Amino acid sequence: MKRRRKVTGRHQGMQVVTLCISTTMVLILLGLVVLSVLTARNLSTYVKENMAINLVLGDTVSVADGQALITHLQSQPYTKHTKYISQEEALQVMTAELGANPVEFAGVNPFCAEIEVQVKADYANTDSLHRISDTLKRDPRVDDVAYQADQIDDVNRNVQRISMILLVLCILLIIVSYSLISNSVRLGIYSRRFTIHTMKLVGARWSLIRKPFLTKSILIGIVASLLACAVLGVLVYLLYRYQPGSETLIGQTELLITAASVFVAGFILMLICTLMSVNKFLKMTAGELYSR
Repeated sequence: MKRRRKVTGRHQGMQVVTLCISTTMVLILLGLVVLSVLTARNLSTYVKENMAINLVLGDTVSVADGQALITHLQSQPYTKHTKYISQEEALQVMTAELGANPVEFAGVNPFCAEIEVQVKADYANTDSLHRISDTLKRDPRVDDVAYQADQIDDVNRNVQRISMILLVLCILLIIVSYSLISNSVRLGIYSRRFTIHTMKLVGARWSLIRKPFLTKSILIGIVASLLACAVLGVLVYLLYRYQPGSETLIGQTELLITAASVFVAGFILMLICTLMSVNKFLKMTAGELYSR
């Protein structure tokens, strides 16, 4: 009898370890998807906010007038950052790019002063930039307005495609996660189906029968969540170490949201799967238990 109990306890222990490992793997994948969604959002914002509107100032516009225009632009809700590029700076940049000084051929500096305006991500779309451009063109100090409309459209289209792919992947992952965890939980409860039936026969309430199973599942969910967060933390650390600049895309907020998502998913998935599996065996008759 002692040997039998020992074997049964070892068997149940292996089931717990297997369930914990499978849940951890599922939560790691889920955490990676959440982290990818947040990173894609930050990457989209970063790319959009680094797209600039270039204002070409007129030949007669002085530096003081240019600075006054910058002050006006900085007060606008769409402006994230402005930069004044003088005629001399524009000449230096083009000389470096062309490998020759244009003044030697033209006799004068052919470049005008410019103001580079980086817009906020919410305004980095074709309609908003078109309205901003029309407004700026009416300013007498501005000779021309240029921005990369095609590039902005490409970024917005790519962001939409990536968002749809990640959404579909997240839905599929949730379905697969539920199936895997549900099967593992059901196998663990199946071995104790006769214990459940015996407790029913002696008059135990269903809530009392469910309690130990739910408690164990919640503890397994917490342990699996901690392990999944630890693995994700190591992956992010390696990313920080070997990919400089990734801190701007994956910050503390994104890490906290990912960790919270992993814990919530681990708790809810284990709770729902256990509750449904226990209820299934509680509703079975003695004949149905023996026929399975």
